Amino acid sequence: MAINFQENDLSLESQWRAIILFGKNSATYKFAFGKALLNLVSKENNSISLNELSPLYVNSILEHIKINNRQGNSSSSKFLEACRSFNNGTINYDQLLFITEKYGFTNVVDAFQNVNGAIIPNQFYEKDYNGKNKNIVITDDLLRLKESIQFSNFNEEVDARWNLVETAWNLDINPNLLEVKIDDSLQQLYIENSFMKRIDITSAKSSLNGYQKGKCFYSFQNISIISKDHNLCAVDHFFPHVHKLKISESGGNVNGVWNLVLADKFINLDKSAKVPELKYLERLYTRNEFYIASKHPLGETIINQTGKTAKERRAFLQKQYDLSLNLPIQKWSPKIELKPVF
Repeated sequence: MAINFQENDLSLESQWRAIILFGKNSATYKFAFGKALLNLVSKENNSISLNELSPLYVNSILEHIKINNRQGNSSSSKFLEACRSFNNGTINYDQLLFITEKYGFTNVVDAFQNVNGAIIPNQFYEKDYNGKNKNIVITDDLLRLKESIQFSNFNEEVDARWNLVETAWNLDINPNLLEVKIDDSLQQLYIENSFMKRIDITSAKSSLNGYQKGKCFYSFQNISIISKDHNLCAVDHFFPHVHKLKISESGGNVNGVWNLVLADKFINLDKSAKVPELKYLERLYTRNEFYIASKHPLGETIINQTGKTAKERRAFLQKQYDLSLNLPIQKWSPKIELKPVF
């Protein structure tokens, strides 16, 4: 049975994250469009023409395409070719903006708010293409996002998801071999290609936060991924490092993405090297299924690390938990736990 990210949680934050994490990824336009919308919210714009929106939209694509040339599944794109031509110096910025306005928004405006074949309940903008100019009208629901304690995390989450998607495309790795790994010291996710060359992707915290809805995995308190914030989260191993040998013997990896969660820093200190109580294992399964529903590369990584089917993945987690019972590790639960959102 598919896991529903928005089940029992139709908050605006959850709807925004559903778009970024689970919307169709045939091209990276939606990430650039999402960043442009966040920029508009910060400026408190209520309406903007595509002509005015074009610089906000295309500039982030220009930066990403310098690092990862492939930004979609299509073999050709007038818009992306124009971006490459600008970066190569063969067209000027005014020419690029003209092409952006004409071709860059063709699909993304209609598709952005569509998740799993349906438009989200609270639309963040509306099209106004009736007059001479094509305009995007910002709704109150998008403006309300700025009031959310989660808002400061959104831009980094969009970039992290963008980095993950484009990295998988540009590496052209067989999905059955794909494995995202973590550098514990740098808190960085990376992939190794067929030549065993390490390719850094993005911050672990930025990549994982959206799947937990910006909440501590254990307590559901709000957490931040912004450096120096008072509630900056910690990356926690659900099964601690002392469990490493047992997991390795059973074919698992304690540093696998399947075992990484974000936690409030004080909750994390209290947990230390303890294994959470059994009820949190189901939460870990649910969170991992969110990865799979969002497709590559975290989805493929979880499948490769824990099992091809939901039944196999449940059995894998239960096996790790059963093995932990043979270790002299105290079972743990947080002193604070708010209402669950997944």
